[in-house]
Amino acid sequence: AYRALSSILAEILFATLTTTSSRNMSTSSSIAELLGSPQVVVGFGATTLVLLATTFFYLKNNEGSSDGGAASTSSALEKVEELDSEKYPGGYLTIYYGSQTGTAQMFAKQIASESESRGFHTRVVDLQDVVDNEDQRSISDIATLDASHNNIDVVNDDDGSLIRATLAHPHYREGNAMEGRSRAIFLVATYGEGEPTDNAQQFVEMMKSKSGIRDIYKLEDSPGLISVDSCVRMGVEVDEDGEEEKKNDSGSSLSNDMVLDRSFLRDLDFAVFGLGNKQYEHYNNMSRFMDASLAKCGASRIAPLGLGDDDDDLEGDFENWKDNVLWPALTEKFVKGGAADALAAARKDNDVLELPECPYEVEYLKDGASKKIDLDMIQTSSKHYVQAMDCPIVASRELRDPSDPGSTVHMEIDISKHMSSLKYQTADNLGILPKNDSALVELVAKSLGFDLNQLFHLFPSAEESATKHTLPFPTPCTVRDCLERYCDLSGSPRRSDLKQLAPYARDEMDRKALLRMSSKEGKSEYKEKIVEAHVGIGDIVTRLCPSIVCPLEHFIMVCPRLQPRYYTISSSSTVHPKTIHITYALLESEKKNGGKFTGLCSGHLSSLSKGDMVRVFVRDSTFRLPKQPERPIIMIGPGTGIAPMRAILQERSYERKSIGDAQGPNILYFGCKNRTSDYIYRDELEAFSDEGTITELHLAFSREQAEKVYVQHLLAQRGAETWKLIDDGKASIFVCGAVKMGADVDHTLQDIIVQHGGMSREKAKAYLGKLQTAGRFVQELWS
Repeated sequence: AYRALSSILAEILFATLTTTSSRNMSTSSSIAELLGSPQVVVGFGATTLVLLATTFFYLKNNEGSSDGGAASTSSALEKVEELDSEKYPGGYLTIYYGSQTGTAQMFAKQIASESESRGFHTRVVDLQDVVDNEDQRSISDIATLDASHNNIDVVNDDDGSLIRATLAHPHYREGNAMEGRSRAIFLVATYGEGEPTDNAQQFVEMMKSKSGIRDIYKLEDSPGLISVDSCVRMGVEVDEDGEEEKKNDSGSSLSNDMVLDRSFLRDLDFAVFGLGNKQYEHYNNMSRFMDASLAKCGASRIAPLGLGDDDDDLEGDFENWKDNVLWPALTEKFVKGGAADALAAARKDNDVLELPECPYEVEYLKDGASKKIDLDMIQTSSKHYVQAMDCPIVASRELRDPSDPGSTVHMEIDISKHMSSLKYQTADNLGILPKNDSALVELVAKSLGFDLNQLFHLFPSAEESATKHTLPFPTPCTVRDCLERYCDLSGSPRRSDLKQLAPYARDEMDRKALLRMSSKEGKSEYKEKIVEAHVGIGDIVTRLCPSIVCPLEHFIMVCPRLQPRYYTISSSSTVHPKTIHITYALLESEKKNGGKFTGLCSGHLSSLSKGDMVRVFVRDSTFRLPKQPERPIIMIGPGTGIAPMRAILQERSYERKSIGDAQGPNILYFGCKNRTSDYIYRDELEAFSDEGTITELHLAFSREQAEKVYVQHLLAQRGAETWKLIDDGKASIFVCGAVKMGADVDHTLQDIIVQHGGMSREKAKAYLGKLQTAGRFVQELWS
């Protein structure tokens, strides 16, 4: 009732506040003081006064409420703090991140750590928090006043007003709270095949709606694009997707038009840096979308879009953009006069290596006394630590012939005790949380002086305590659990991690070595001695730089998080509802020093036996069977890429036995080195073929002839048949495997469309893009 009343009176309140120059007056002010003069009182009329009195009575009686929200619009507009203009001549800067593994978050913190020396006061915000709107009541009040100020009638979650109020929050604007501009940096990772990270999904959906970019893979204007103003002029009621069926003045349908709101972020200045990998087709797709959509919504670009390539030197790309593009642009635009020179001189004078501030505090617990941490405090990128469940392994068997030196394993995991949280659909993904080798854990604990059996709580520091999503993993836990489950001790650290470790080295040689390899000039040495040598944090603190002394909370801050590994589920949820099957290859390679490198997760899984527990969680995949079972499916899955195809074939076999001849054809392309050594699931595939579930089975054995043959070669040989299945039969195409194979298959499909569909190369790519948007062309690839 209050929000509705506020919406009605917002414009009256705003006008009155402007007239009396009392916009920041406290809610305890009397109505007479607010209105300023008897003439104004008479002008409003008795009814309005009653409504105003009711509003202020409500506000006054809700001062100091316990829900943490602001009690009124005026209190919502009170400044967080008065900035010292000499210390922060650049003003406020907010850094938003969309991160799946924590790298974008780490980059955000790097910018924040440098911001004070550059003259800016920063805050770091998870993109999930933008849509969650932590301080709902305060944000709603600001959104209401913002809507009134801009002559907008409705404020609700669907129209993006609350998101706008968060991005353009008056607390963090330059100058006047309602007229000033906000500044934001977006650090955005691209996940999978050009998709947003989990914590950015909802934000991306809102930006799609507001920018009119329906297809994230096509950033140019759509022919049907119309603006919000045009909709208003034509009397179109626009839904949240901009797709409601309405007629314009000429009577033609607007159902496919998209709505562009050019004023949505009109008072936001922004810059975007993207984290991607060039091995994937849609390289840095999310950062490109973010940059384009923000601009389309009226925001002003501070600096050119920066793109980082994790297949080459992601960190170097980021440093180059940060140091040579972002900071110069921000300084030129916002740090005026001699302030920039003074800050630059101060940075040179203060080039001293100091222990970094730690955002965490550790409380060691005695006698097992503990209190669970609020799960809202856990970082969004670490939510899998909370979601995962311990489940027993019920079967494990080798799939390759003993003559083959490699290993591919079929494993079955019992989820019957966690059916609600681990319920899955056919060919979903299973996230597995690996554990570090216990011997390495003990060496690290001994080197750093940690008691592995000590139970502890991790809390945010006093500076971070008011912010949600600040803790990296749930506690209480033992130090052993912390090092074993949450700290990446064996993966190669980034150069920035080495720089953070350096202050903790007591020996000058160790400290210099870490700083040298963390520098731009030391990239080659870092690549040779860290990345190519498979050196992890555990090796550094125990062997290479043993002088490092680091308190537990600081080690948690410096050490990267141990990330889950994802496997496409190789079982049908209909046929096997209480177990999940996975298919994994053991990753092993020789080190330069003669030792053996073993992949962390595959090595962990290979050490487990029937009855042992593994910590897992389920994540949606993009593989979904067509709703019309009579439609064909083309499956391309060499090697362990067969996993989702096995699940789909189990499902199709079940459907076939239930609905008979109504099912469409199932065509499978499988490849491996040799039919006698690594033709995995051979008996099952032949059985599916014999019973008629597999209509066509095409096998590529790359080493059985002089010239190597791969699945894409077999696909090309059946170009005419494939085109007929796709275009006439509306077939779905599912591809799983290595990125290189996926790119080759994509190119082959384009060739088929060009040759047999009579299209140009550009139109063939667009045709595949439409199939992808419709869920008929799905690729799950790994590098």
